[in-house]
Amino acid sequence: MGDLEIRAAVAEDVPAIVGMLADDPLGARRESPDDLAPYVSALERISADPNQRLVVAVRGGRVVGTLQLTIVPGLSRRGATRSIIEGVRVHADERGSGLGTRFIEWAIEESRREDCRLVQLTSDSTRTDAHRFYERLGFEASHVGFKLQL
Repeated sequence: MGDLEIRAAVAEDVPAIVGMLADDPLGARRESPDDLAPYVSALERISADPNQRLVVAVRGGRVVGTLQLTIVPGLSRRGATRSIIEGVRVHADERGSGLGTRFIEWAIEESRREDCRLVQLTSDSTRTDAHRFYERLGFEASHVGFKLQL
């Protein structure tokens, strides 16, 4: 893993990021790699927000992973700050290489640097392999999530 770089995403990374987002049955239905304009606009909004980190993992000059880390100040849990990990994707060629573990460990360490007391994430109920992966890293399926499409 010594040749792995984790850095902030830039506009030139958007095609690779969207490609990874679309590279599974769920993403294939909701992503549009043919029109990158909304993704570039979203990256600009994310990059301007100091509580957001959209990062990529780069190996050999190629984007091989992405995730978004959001820092959320809060009042509950005695005013604790928490982080939310979203949009975790690892390129198909890298799955099983340890990259996912390294990536989540990076997000946890970044959360500690931000003095977060809790790291949380959601995973689609159909992603059973992902659930096993997160549980192996110490995450607990402690809540039921709800979404409302707008």
